Amino acid sequence: MDFGTLVVNGIGTDIKISMPYLSGPMLCEISNKFGLPVTYGWNGGAQSRWAYLDDLFAHCIENKRESDLLSYLFSKGQFVEKLRGQTPEVIEYAYTQIVNTVIGQINGALYFGGNELVQIGKAFVIRKIGTTVTVATPSVKTIDRSYINDISNRAMQDVLDGNYDSAITKARTLLEEVFCYVIERRGEEPSESGDIGKLYNQVKQLYSMHQSKDMDKRINGLLSGLEKILSAIAEMRNKGSDSHGVGAKRISIADHHARLFVNSAMTMADFVLAVSEKALHDSVQSN
Repeated sequence: MDFGTLVVNGIGTDIKISMPYLSGPMLCEISNKFGLPVTYGWNGGAQSRWAYLDDLFAHCIENKRESDLLSYLFSKGQFVEKLRGQTPEVIEYAYTQIVNTVIGQINGALYFGGNELVQIGKAFVIRKIGTTVTVATPSVKTIDRSYINDISNRAMQDVLDGNYDSAITKARTLLEEVFCYVIERRGEEPSESGDIGKLYNQVKQLYSMHQSKDMDKRINGLLSGLEKILSAIAEMRNKGSDSHGVGAKRISIADHHARLFVNSAMTMADFVLAVSEKALHDSVQSN
């Protein structure tokens, strides 16, 4: 649903006042991110987008994560494609105007139940009208080798079940979560673009993981190989996973390919986590 087009400095634009479009596969990806295992039915049997969204909200409400979901959906990173190509000034203005308009429309529906949706910092909370809600600062989710093994085992179970698309989505999500975790350990905000390549570049900058002429060429070779693994995983997810439409570029995935991707993602996730832990150890020792 959209509410017309945006006017900037008295000039009409083609920017629709609406939330970014979420396809069925994208909603499945978000569902998996929030702990609701869903695989998109490419060969039939897929639900409507509204059904996926209803199931996701029901799951988050049951697990008291509705505010997390709203914060994710309204985050600036979700508007990248919608506002791509605009100037920073227009992006900031458009993002604010769209969010405020959509929240206003939602509150029109919530009003009769005595509730309202409000933004508190970066959090979005549904509260009783007139009440005050304090949002606690979220703690960084701890990611360790047990967590990496758990996600990898779940992805490998998808492979055994023949759900190769879902396995690759989990492999990519694992890397994204590890990258975000080690970035936050440095006290930095992860890139909001949702681009796994940009997240990895941020990790490299923060942990000085660049190839160097002073480093053993075999180590440089390994780092180069890791970047190729990352590029392949991101590309396979874009063209071969359950997160995007079929299209002309979509390729079929075999069992051994899915296994390779899952194991490669696990190896890279473990390596990046180890780099982060060594940096933390060195920092403690130096103090």
